[in-house]
Amino acid sequence: MASHQDHAVSARIASQAGQLLLDIRERLSAQGADSWTLKDTGDLEAHRFIMKALREEFPDDGILSEEGRDDFERLKKKRVWIVDPLDGTREFGEPGRSDWAVHIALAEDGVPTAGAVALPAINMTFGTEPPPQLPPLREGQPRMVVSRSRAPAAAMIVAEALGAEMLALGSAGAKAMAVVLGHAEIYAHSGGQYEWDNCAPAAVAVAAGLHASRCDGSPLDYNYEDPWLPDLLICRQEYKEQALAALRRAIDG
Repeated sequence: MASHQDHAVSARIASQAGQLLLDIRERLSAQGADSWTLKDTGDLEAHRFIMKALREEFPDDGILSEEGRDDFERLKKKRVWIVDPLDGTREFGEPGRSDWAVHIALAEDGVPTAGAVALPAINMTFGTEPPPQLPPLREGQPRMVVSRSRAPAAAMIVAEALGAEMLALGSAGAKAMAVVLGHAEIYAHSGGQYEWDNCAPAAVAVAAGLHASRCDGSPLDYNYEDPWLPDLLICRQEYKEQALAALRRAIDG
């Protein structure tokens, strides 16, 4: 089981990496850097900072980072940190957008046990200890967060079944934290993500009392050789059964 140190350190490092990203964004924007320079620099510098910090704190643990060369020694480890140094790179590169995040999570035997999602542009970090407090359920039509470009099939299925209003946001972390904050009730995704896209958001969501699973209701588990993770459902417990029923009907054909 995760220790108090695991929870505290994940939140601290996520917050510090977020501040680093804010500083990079402000400095390079003032210099007139283009969006590609912003995105590439942010990805690289946040990755370097997080890797160094985690190795100093937990030298025996494995690490899987989106921006790093994969060390398959992690597959032999009980404890593996799964990291997205900058989730929502596109949004980070667009001045004024706040829907990007830093993800840091600990998976023990594949199960997320500690983690944090930082939303630096709104100065908020959500950790697993203490967990976020969910607001009361909003009355009326449920709201679902979806990608800015195109709503995935899972979202369309659940939205139609529940009569949900769809709200577009950038990063997976921003979408999941929108449910934690009460800005939406459901986040359903299909079409594929990677473990670093949703491990930390799932850890925080579960700690807060939300439901998090695959779209067929099976548990989310992590630290595979291939980090591809096809689908995800995060939602208020009040919508869990309806959402899963709609998705299972679609899966069964």
